[in-house]
Amino acid sequence: MDLSSRLWMLMELAESCGVSTLLQGFEQIWKLLLVCLLSRLLFRLGGLSSVNHVVSMFAGIYSLFLFFNLHMLWVMLLSMLCYVILILGQHSRNKGLFLSTAILIYLLIGEMHLIDTVTWHKIRGSQMVVAMKAISLAFDLDRGAVGAFPTPTEFLGYVLFVGNVIFGPWISFSTYKAAIVGRQLSWLWLRRSSLSLLKSQICLLVSSCIAPYLFLLFIPINGNAITHKWLSAYENALSFHFSNYFVGYLSESTSMLAGAGHVEEKDNIRWEMEVVKPLNVEIPRSMVMVVTSWNIPMSQWLKIYVFKNAMKLGTFPAILVTYTASALLHGLSFHLGAVLLSLGFITYVEHVLRKRLAVIFSACVLSRPCSTNCSHQHKKEYWVILLNLVFSLLAIFHLTYLGSMFDPGVEEEVEEGYAAIHTIQRWSELSWASHWVVFVSWVFYRLIL
Repeated sequence: MDLSSRLWMLMELAESCGVSTLLQGFEQIWKLLLVCLLSRLLFRLGGLSSVNHVVSMFAGIYSLFLFFNLHMLWVMLLSMLCYVILILGQHSRNKGLFLSTAILIYLLIGEMHLIDTVTWHKIRGSQMVVAMKAISLAFDLDRGAVGAFPTPTEFLGYVLFVGNVIFGPWISFSTYKAAIVGRQLSWLWLRRSSLSLLKSQICLLVSSCIAPYLFLLFIPINGNAITHKWLSAYENALSFHFSNYFVGYLSESTSMLAGAGHVEEKDNIRWEMEVVKPLNVEIPRSMVMVVTSWNIPMSQWLKIYVFKNAMKLGTFPAILVTYTASALLHGLSFHLGAVLLSLGFITYVEHVLRKRLAVIFSACVLSRPCSTNCSHQHKKEYWVILLNLVFSLLAIFHLTYLGSMFDPGVEEEVEEGYAAIHTIQRWSELSWASHWVVFVSWVFYRLIL
């Protein structure tokens, strides 16, 4: 394809995909943004916390109705079910465990196709946010991090908080209570929320209009059949990554618009909510950094409420329990479960291998960057940088492989979830390469112990 043809196709793409994507995206979210902004103003004017809890609850209900119509009743049912279970176990020291079990049963019933599959997939994100909030509150009550038992309006105001009931992210009960206090409006608040909104729209454009044509129009590369498979897999993975960044930045914007995400520093208030770190994913140091940067609040939730509680089983079992919990929250989807459990093995093997190499060579080659005062002798030598680069390229390889299955596909397949054969077929086309690399890395780690 010559330059003139490529330029013509780029112009057509900008008009047919770029403009329409932005218009459709804004059409879907402008009402939610307006409700978040109005809620923030009402929090500012309300004064009484009891009134603000009611405002948060009804604003969240209205937002659910905007996106899901009457299907929102399933989210409401889960919210009320959680509070009833909390009341029944009010004097128990295992409220977190009981509530987690009840939520798991509820989600499994929904996944067993007792509810329309397409409907369940549409509301899955909001169900997950409500579940995470309720579980974290229950465990915080068990350990005394939350003093008083919440009233019905406090609980429903929290789990249905308008800023994150649709797109997330998870926030703690204390963060929610600080959000509805009604801090003074400021240009910094408006600028930060607007910047996150702008980033979300840029990511939406990349996901829909750039990533799928990356090696056709933007970086034309010709190769054989094997090269084509891996380039296509990278395009699918990149499109999926930026769709996640779109949701992450949009959730930052809606949360801050509604009043969440401020940090008090003496007499100043700094607005800061970080959900995703794209550079840590696209230019990764390690798969461990990818996982923690993919969805920062969820990573924190899993660490605090799942991983630490499962550590009594040992490190590797705790990692498997954590990724299993994440898979169950995301739903009984074979392709998501396969990806998350594969991630569990990849991150564990990478972590122990790099930890062992760091000891052998006394070098800063751990999964996470070393502190400035670490005890390693070799920090910035060329061979240390080269070894870290190898692991970075290996992480990109794993991400390409894992993300290869997330292609647009048939519309019905996307709405109802990918079938198991889809995942097996995609990974078979790539010769199960990532799994083989993980196995070889584990064998190498065992040999150097």
